[in-house]
Amino acid sequence: MFVVLISFPAIKAGKDAEFRQWFAKSNETFSHYEGFIRRRLVKPIKEGNHVAIVEFENQEAFDAMHGSPDHDIAGEHARPLFDWTPTPRFYEVLIG
Repeated sequence: MFVVLISFPAIKAGKDAEFRQWFAKSNETFSHYEGFIRRRLVKPIKEGNHVAIVEFENQEAFDAMHGSPDHDIAGEHARPLFDWTPTPRFYEVLIG
């Protein structure tokens, strides 16, 4: 399994509901891609920023989604919600 952890920058003031709506809508879009397992949004309990946990069967399936027009469009819709771009980190599941 291929996992991406995406650390989102701080959400602009008043944009939290719009961010959550964007995340839910983009989940629906990305869920149709072959190899998609799940994409979850988590928030910190005390302080910090939201993180997305994205799971695909393998990196090739993720790369196909990530290089798609759907991904580009989702990114364009998310940009106004932040002051800078999210930071992805890529992982391969070894045990679990």
